[in-house]
Amino acid sequence: MNFRKYLVLAGVTIFAPVGDSLLSYGMKQVGNIALSDFGGLLLAISNPWVGLGIVFLLGFFASYMTALSWADLTYVLPASSLGYVLLALIARFALHERVSVMRWIGIALVSSGVGFVTTGPEITKRPPRSRSVTDSPAPEHS
Repeated sequence: MNFRKYLVLAGVTIFAPVGDSLLSYGMKQVGNIALSDFGGLLLAISNPWVGLGIVFLLGFFASYMTALSWADLTYVLPASSLGYVLLALIARFALHERVSVMRWIGIALVSSGVGFVTTGPEITKRPPRSRSVTDSPAPEHS
């Protein structure tokens, strides 16, 4: 795997937890909203922390799509789960949330499982598809 691919996977891993954390911080400032309250939704989006969170989540989505264009979902999704560690650290130390021992154990289990997945190939090798009668182009009629 080359440097660009590592950079894309780093984007997948970092953008999601940072975006989620910024979104959480902003929504705590905004307060309760409902889907039926369109004005409240617009007000929430206008909060700078919520807006920045959305930008980071768009960065995650772009990185995720890029990674899926060259790797299997079963490779990309576990790599993105390393963001759980970062998310828990941000939640604990920046947002001052309580992260229970059971959550830390769960995060450790997920992270160790990721180690197993990353030892495999990034994409499944498929045999070339043989052309069948239905795949052949239709004959031209004059």
